[in-house]
Amino acid sequence: MRLAWHIGSLFAVALLALGCGAGPIHYDYSKEPDPRGREHVLGVADEVSVNVWGHRELSGTFIVPSDGTIVLPLIGAVVAGGRTPSQVRTAVSIKLKDYIKEDSAKVTVRVTEVNSYRFTVSGEVARANLFTPKTFVTVIEAIAMAGGFTRFADPTRMYILRDTGGKGVKKIPINYNAIVSGRRPEMNIVVLTGDVVHVP
Repeated sequence: MRLAWHIGSLFAVALLALGCGAGPIHYDYSKEPDPRGREHVLGVADEVSVNVWGHRELSGTFIVPSDGTIVLPLIGAVVAGGRTPSQVRTAVSIKLKDYIKEDSAKVTVRVTEVNSYRFTVSGEVARANLFTPKTFVTVIEAIAMAGGFTRFADPTRMYILRDTGGKGVKKIPINYNAIVSGRRPEMNIVVLTGDVVHVP
C-alpha cells in the first residue's frame, strides 16, 4: 500500500508538470548523480558481512532492517543504513575499543548482497513492474529489463520521477530516440533507488 501510494503521489506531481509536446529538452543531466564506481550506500534488506580478525564470536553476516540498525555481538547496535561499509567499519572499530584490549582490532565490512536497489518502470512497456537488479542500470538498460516499448509508446516523451527528499519530486525529461541515435547520450543517466521511469 505504501509503495502504491508513493508512486501515485509521484504521478500526481508529474501530471501538473506535463507539457503539450516533445520539443527541445533543456535540462542539465550532468547534475544527476552516478553512483557507479563509488562505495555502495547500505539500504534496507542489504546483506553485510562484518569480520573482526581473531574474534569469530564478534563476527557475522547481517541483514539491514527497516530502521537501518544492525545488532552485533557484544557491542550491540550499529547504524548501517545510509552509511557505506567504510563508515560502518569505523563505527564498529570505535565501539570495539571498549571491549578489546588490543590497540586496534582489524575490522572488515563488505556487502555480500545488494537488495535495496529498486525502481519502477511504468506506462507503455511490455512488462511494467518494480525491478530490483543487483547493480545500477541506465535508462536504456531499464527499458530493456521492462521488455521494450509497446506499439503505443512515445519514447521521445519519457521522463523519470525522482524523489529528492526535502526538495520534493522532480521530473527529468528523457528522449529515448535521442539517446540511441547518439544525439543526446547524456540523457542515458543512471536510474536511482525509488525512481519511476515512465513511458507515455
